[in-house]
Amino acid sequence: MTDTRGPQPKGAGPGTGTAGTAAGQERTAQPYQPPQAYAAPSAPSGPGAPRGGGGAAPQRAPRTGTRTAPRTRKARLRVAKADPWSVMKVSFLLSIALGVCTVVAAVVLWMVMDAMGVFSTVGGTISEATGSNESNGFDLQSFLSLPRVLVFTSVIAVINVVLATALATLGSFIYNLSAGFVGGVELTLAEDE
Repeated sequence: MTDTRGPQPKGAGPGTGTAGTAAGQERTAQPYQPPQAYAAPSAPSGPGAPRGGGGAAPQRAPRTGTRTAPRTRKARLRVAKADPWSVMKVSFLLSIALGVCTVVAAVVLWMVMDAMGVFSTVGGTISEATGSNESNGFDLQSFLSLPRVLVFTSVIAVINVVLATALATLGSFIYNLSAGFVGGVELTLAEDE
């Protein structure tokens, strides 16, 4: 290893004993500077050298002919465990959103079908087919009224919330058990630079 701390006094060698130690204490303390791995770039000289201050670093000319493709960093990751509590929270919120969308879609569909006259046309046909001289038959319009459709859709949405949350949580437990045997699902993620 090379000592780059500067010149040493003559008696400060490795084999000088106590005389070397005393001489080493007498010299001025300088901070340690490690050896440089690469030499400092020298200023170019000759006909192509830049004019002016010699200490300025030369500027690199941009390449005009070729266009480089952007580099993409890729990393292979493995989903080793799914936290059942976080899976339950996320699936609960998503199933609530799906339930609200179901109720809104049912109301919009009912209003569109009522505006088109589907219930009156189909209800008249069914009442004629099921009616007799004593009774008028089955009344489809009263059976498929908007409040009854809303109650039925809301019950279906609540059942969907409970079942989806429970199945997603159970699925996370099953995934954790199977990932313990086979290591989990491997993903390759890419990041453009």
